[in-house]
Amino acid sequence: EQVERTPDAVAVVYEEQQLSYAELNRRANQLGHYLRGLGVGPDERVGICVERGLEMVVGLLAILKAGGAYVPLDPDYPVERLSFMLEDAQVPVLLTQGHVRQRLPMTWAQVFCLDSDWGQVVQHSSKNLQMSVDPKSLAYVIYTSGSTGVPKGVMVEHGGVCNLAMAQIRSFAVEPDSRVLQFASFSFDACVSEMVMALCRGASLQLCAQAEVVVGDALEKAVARRQISHATLPPVVLATLPEGTDLESVCTLIVAGESLSEGLAKRWVGGRHLINAYGPTEATVCATMHGCRIEEMGKKPPIGRAIANSRTYILDRNGEPVPVGVTGELYIGGAGVARGYYQRADLTAEKFVPDPFAGGRGERMYRTGDLGRWRGDGTIEFVGRNDEQVKIRGYRIELGEIEATLASHPWVREAVVVVREDEPGEKRLVAYYTGVQRGELGGVGAEEEVGAEQLRAYVSAKLPEYMVPAAYVGVEQMPLSANGKLDRKALPKPDGEAYGVREYEAPRGETESILAGIWAELLQVERVGRQDNFFELGGHSLLVVALIERMRQRGLQADVRTLFTAPTLAGLAATMSGDSGMVEVPANRISPECEAITPDMLPLVELSQEEIETVITGVTGGAGNVQDIYPLAPLQEGILFHHLMGGEGDPYLLAVLCSFDSRLRLERYLQAMQAVIDRHDILRTAVMWEGLSEPVQVVGRKAVLPIEELDLDPAQGDIGEQLYARFDPRHHRIDVRQAPLLRIHIAYDKENDRWLMVELLHHLVGDHSTLEVMQEEIQAHLLGQADRLPAPQPFRNLVAQARMGMSKAEHEAFFRGMLGDVEEATAPFGLLDVQGDGTGLEEARLMLDSALARRIRERARRLGVSAASLCHVAWGQVLARVSGREDVVFGTVLFGRMQGGAGTDRVMGLFINTLPIRIHIGGEGVEASVRRTHVLLADLLRHEHASLALAQRCSGVAAPMPLFSALLNYRHSRGAAQAASAEAQRAWEGMRWLRGEERSNYPFTLSVEDLGEEFGLTAQTVASIDPKRVCEYMRRALESLIEALETEPGKAVCALEVLPEWERQQVVYEWNETAAEFPRDKCIHELFEEQVERTPDAVAVVYEEQQLSYAELNRRANQLGHYLRGLGVGPDERVGI
Repeated sequence: EQVERTPDAVAVVYEEQQLSYAELNRRANQLGHYLRGLGVGPDERVGICVERGLEMVVGLLAILKAGGAYVPLDPDYPVERLSFMLEDAQVPVLLTQGHVRQRLPMTWAQVFCLDSDWGQVVQHSSKNLQMSVDPKSLAYVIYTSGSTGVPKGVMVEHGGVCNLAMAQIRSFAVEPDSRVLQFASFSFDACVSEMVMALCRGASLQLCAQAEVVVGDALEKAVARRQISHATLPPVVLATLPEGTDLESVCTLIVAGESLSEGLAKRWVGGRHLINAYGPTEATVCATMHGCRIEEMGKKPPIGRAIANSRTYILDRNGEPVPVGVTGELYIGGAGVARGYYQRADLTAEKFVPDPFAGGRGERMYRTGDLGRWRGDGTIEFVGRNDEQVKIRGYRIELGEIEATLASHPWVREAVVVVREDEPGEKRLVAYYTGVQRGELGGVGAEEEVGAEQLRAYVSAKLPEYMVPAAYVGVEQMPLSANGKLDRKALPKPDGEAYGVREYEAPRGETESILAGIWAELLQVERVGRQDNFFELGGHSLLVVALIERMRQRGLQADVRTLFTAPTLAGLAATMSGDSGMVEVPANRISPECEAITPDMLPLVELSQEEIETVITGVTGGAGNVQDIYPLAPLQEGILFHHLMGGEGDPYLLAVLCSFDSRLRLERYLQAMQAVIDRHDILRTAVMWEGLSEPVQVVGRKAVLPIEELDLDPAQGDIGEQLYARFDPRHHRIDVRQAPLLRIHIAYDKENDRWLMVELLHHLVGDHSTLEVMQEEIQAHLLGQADRLPAPQPFRNLVAQARMGMSKAEHEAFFRGMLGDVEEATAPFGLLDVQGDGTGLEEARLMLDSALARRIRERARRLGVSAASLCHVAWGQVLARVSGREDVVFGTVLFGRMQGGAGTDRVMGLFINTLPIRIHIGGEGVEASVRRTHVLLADLLRHEHASLALAQRCSGVAAPMPLFSALLNYRHSRGAAQAASAEAQRAWEGMRWLRGEERSNYPFTLSVEDLGEEFGLTAQTVASIDPKRVCEYMRRALESLIEALETEPGKAVCALEVLPEWERQQVVYEWNETAAEFPRDKCIHELFEEQVERTPDAVAVVYEEQQLSYAELNRRANQLGHYLRGLGVGPDERVGI
């Protein structure tokens, strides 16, 4: 059709030769008739093994015209590979060239040389061949590398190629006056893309000479000389072009074949249409594309959306759509899906699977093995290959994420990260990079400035330690394979300088000095600093055993796990100190009259007299104001750790903003609060650690509530907002060494005639139940009912229970049984950072409807389990879907008061504890899973005072890697009913709670509020995750769980729905609305013939100094096609070339 439109346009140019569309069509027709004579017909495979030139284009078109499927064979391939491909494809006809034939292996195929044998073709008709194929017929079979090392032939049909041509012409804005670069090897499927976008639009296909395919200056000059308007190039090729190169003539630059980095996109996006294209050979070259824009630079470019008539799905291991933002495997459906692998029925069945989302039309989708995730705008972010998701020492790592981080360094042009195992048994991440060239950064050459040490520091500031490469190797350019892709196997082994070193800090003390000597001897390094890492210096698992043995010989005790958890010299030395033992717990021995405290008065903690004096020095009022000193409870230890780790702000500082209609009412509230402080020892407690062998909490006999009054200017904005902003826990901290760990800040709001108060409470001294008890007691004082309050119980009893209850060995046995084989952290949305300060967390709330709440309670009663058990199973299903795992571990917040006896529910203090629970989301029935979880929760309650650190040590996930990063906090709230009573309303009259929030160091948290009849959900997530969606996932998981329990209790847990219907519709259907009208009843050579008719005299193909118009290209292809027909070429007949 194109030949008819432009018969005289230049169709193809090679060096000084060219063919018009009419001539190209004429030649292809002649050869097509010849091939028909050889028996070529539908689905007949025809080999073609030629060098770049006009013959290549004529031959390919002729094979298609004859009805055959071309099998491209690169003459530069090794003889063994060519021999395999010829034998595997079973081509009856092979097109080649005289000088190439001598290099080919023996074959039973009939060989035709497009140069020396052309005389046999010219006598054939130059008319277009009658169509003998349809869109379901084979167009070509391209061999790609197999995972087993054996190439596999991908069978692509005409319908997919035509759809590709029409989609690319539209998206790439190809016009008849366009000049399309033919850069890719014709044995690579990118060549298909280049040819069809040009020849089906009447554009000129410009063939690179072999010398011009060499990356760098030669390619730049070829593009400029030919005034190329459209080019498709791999990122590694673009990266080799000299700095300052603009490829000025190129108005559309398509990047494909490898992942496009942010830095490379930023360099090439200006002044042109930059397309990031993605697609495996099995999806007809291109499946998705994205037009990059300058304004979106700053993050890795996505691969976009599906092209016309294609569909993309991101699915989990069970074949279900993953939520937006969750990594899953990319599947491709629609027009471009290939027929399968030639003579590989087993592999075809494995990779080309039924498409369950195609409406029962019997369509298939291709399983790419690539990982991706939906962005909120419906574009897809490429994450990497499934087999590039590596695992090192229990850490699952996406290499693409490290590469993107490294490439964002201003002095790094491109980066590649691989896993090397140069020492048996020790895998290491090694980064390879090319630097910017001299002059790009104000005359500073990257080669002089950037090295392993600088890059390590840069990456360490942005990624967790386990994702930081051990070595950094600078290369002049990345090694390329024959197809222009990165050749990872050719990357060099890192030398000593690639590992870099931190600034040297000499060992301190005898232990560190002994260790440094052992390390230097074992690792064969000159010196070892106290911050040096054993593994970064070249240590590996085989050396660990030798290290431990040498340490024992020198009197230092350690085990293998210790080294993995504390791999620095200073860290390992710090573990050499002994642990304090457990002691019997008698009553408090510090009398009210005591003026001096000695070690024997502290039965719960071992402190020296010097340490005691250190503590007393920090207490207002000295020893006479010390009521008790004892250790921290398990969760207090964790909270103190995060407090000390934080810089600005504190995730465990609770802030509440209140208003009072008068100063008198405010004073009454503050008096009531002081009275409550006087009653409860935990509210008079401070925490001290400096100069002590272990942190302690110090209870004062008296602690005055600190109150600060501020004079705020209304001109600076709302007084309430000013007051809260000044003491916002995101940037405000309190001194936890000074009791009470409450602070009050007040200000008068003149414009509204009210008093405002910010109340700060640190979670070191209180949990959710503490806040409720505090509110109840303040209410009792406000109502004059303080005499009705029960006698307070001391918090020290919890510490005694935690220390003297179940033994450490019993705790370890339980958690080893539950977690011993867990070697990988559960990371929802890939989140693993639990060291945050709560800054940037977003919150959303959702009340479950009453009908669902009733069904949850009814089903729990019928099964004889708690509603909490149902919520844990549902949350486990949510985590399974957003982490891509069937075996999930998350933290559950335990009440901590189950074993305290009568009255424990009214004791103030931090009783709660966070411990791991493991849920299997597999084929087990939902009812069985609920019952199993209920039993597990009951067992876990027996260990509610175990420390999280102990639990993690019993797993296969070594610190500092967290065992989990998601939390479920199921808690009962009794305050709602009490707040609604008339008595409560009278107590709180004139007071209003305006604002308050809780934060956590965990990036993914859900709280379930059990309100007696109703249920409320509160999600807190990092800013990149929408907490509203998390609430919706949990609601849908609960609905699905209850539905299954009611109607199908044996239904597999993994089959429960999590995605809300609106999101499922979005990711499966809305983002796949790619339907477009293209000719579905025509083959690619017919579209070419139409183009020949439109622009017969236009240049179709150019090679060096040769070129063909569309008419001449068609003429030659027709001639060869007729000749092939004469050889018997027909549909699906393979013709080698």
